[in-house]
Amino acid sequence: MTTADDVLDVDGPAAPPRANGELVFTAPWQSRLFGATMRLFEAEHFEWDRFRDLLIGAIAVHEQELLDPEQYDYWGCWLRALEQLVTELGLLSTDELERTAAAVAARPPGHDHTHDDHGHDHSHNSAHGHDNAHNRDQA
Repeated sequence: MTTADDVLDVDGPAAPPRANGELVFTAPWQSRLFGATMRLFEAEHFEWDRFRDLLIGAIAVHEQELLDPEQYDYWGCWLRALEQLVTELGLLSTDELERTAAAVAARPPGHDHTHDDHGHDHSHNSAHGHDNAHNRDQA
């Protein structure tokens, strides 16, 4: 099976941010995006070279539009490349993609959390999409 290490560029325009050789994610959605992309790839829904080409294109457009280098957004480019790929392959229509993005954007602030004391119940785990293990530990 081909893994992320087999296909990810270490340097060049498509290379993801790294620190000490490890991928760098500054927000939970970035690691989830990466994981979802890799699952689609490992399930052979697309060729990596096609995704890499779309990513390089998204980065090039982003860099042309960028006014402040401090606002460089690698994972935003990754997201745009994946969105283009899934619509191109017919895995999701543009409408489905927009509805999903709107639903995620409508989630309350702080929804992507890393701590246990966050003020809502996870008893509806299947609809909420969380691992419910920390609630079992508190019971």
